[in-house]
Amino acid sequence: MRHPDQRGGNFESWDPQQRPSFSLGIEEEYMVLDPETWNLKTHLDLELLSRGQMVLHEHIKPELLGSMLEIGTGVCRNIQEARFEITKIRSIVAHLAKQHGLVIGAASTHPFARWQEQKIFPNERYYTIVQDMQLLARSLLIFGLHIHIGIENRETQIQIMNEMRYFLPHILALSTSSPFWEGVDTGLKSFRSKVFERFPRTGIPGYFASWAEFENFVNILIRTGCIDNAKKIWWDIRPHPFFPTLEIRICDLPMRIDETIAIAALCQAVAAKLYSLYAQNMSFRIYRPELLQENKWRAVRYGIDGKLIDFGKQKELPARDLIHELLDFIDDVVDELGSREEINYIYEILETGTSADRQLRVYKETGSLEKVVEYIYQESNEGLFEDVTPFIGTVHRPSPDTIEEKKTSLTPPRMP
Repeated sequence: MRHPDQRGGNFESWDPQQRPSFSLGIEEEYMVLDPETWNLKTHLDLELLSRGQMVLHEHIKPELLGSMLEIGTGVCRNIQEARFEITKIRSIVAHLAKQHGLVIGAASTHPFARWQEQKIFPNERYYTIVQDMQLLARSLLIFGLHIHIGIENRETQIQIMNEMRYFLPHILALSTSSPFWEGVDTGLKSFRSKVFERFPRTGIPGYFASWAEFENFVNILIRTGCIDNAKKIWWDIRPHPFFPTLEIRICDLPMRIDETIAIAALCQAVAAKLYSLYAQNMSFRIYRPELLQENKWRAVRYGIDGKLIDFGKQKELPARDLIHELLDFIDDVVDELGSREEINYIYEILETGTSADRQLRVYKETGSLEKVVEYIYQESNEGLFEDVTPFIGTVHRPSPDTIEEKKTSLTPPRMP
């Protein structure tokens, strides 16, 4: 996500009494697929990425493995802008992929691809990650969804992050989209979550009393050589180190744009509701991360079909019931945000199942993982623009310096 208000991470000048913008930015990571075998296909030997960058510029970039593409919207003032941006970008990427005999898919794991067969994208940053993380990085064949919510004051970010942690398992349960791994039905609805948890500095973060406490935590990690910048803190929710946003990273990547937008609208509404309490000197109850991790595990294992724990009542309840309670909790901010139609799609997910549920249904009906991938492709392309020429034709050609920078970024460095 690109944000025009980049001030070196120093956003404290924003008046804490001023309401946050609650702007939106969405990042999605796509599979590049061979439509004949439905296996992953590397784009490294093709012009897919370079052509995409010529059209979409910073809105598309490579990921660690050469069979992935990451896209990101600009700053969207509301959920309708976010829908248009995601639909436009996904449509353009799908169009460019088809020109190379490929297609794209949106889900958090490929049902049968093997990480051992994937190529690392030739970029110094990714080689450094592989050198540092070794097998953990090489096997990171997962695809995610990141949602940025504009909260311009850093102190406000921290306070909302503290309280929003409680709702992360509910959000994950709705987004689950990774039941398969290397040809196996894992029995989990979000296997991606367990793969990513093998990395350091992941999971639901602890409580921070203030921005200063968080900043001191980051500085200790940097001074001691644990990280070189705060982007290597990969928690399920974090203050973005360079943008004035709170970044929700716990989600699987669902197949349909409708699902992505509904979940983004839900994240925005939760943040807005918690801010409305904060502005009235009220707050949501804070729980230990160890307790929240119990709910995250239940979301990983069962999605919306299991039970989550209501820690206030100290009892377990059906996940669907607690998600209905969450929708009631945010109801008084939804119309102000203008997102009721998008939020209402959550009820559709509760009725028809998450992306993981529907993938499992196709597998049960067909016994074919190839059919599951074909279904992922079909769902991922639902609602896309058939004609993208208006968007491609209006894109300005980047400057010569930008073109040269793109070429340089594709020059393979030496493998450490």
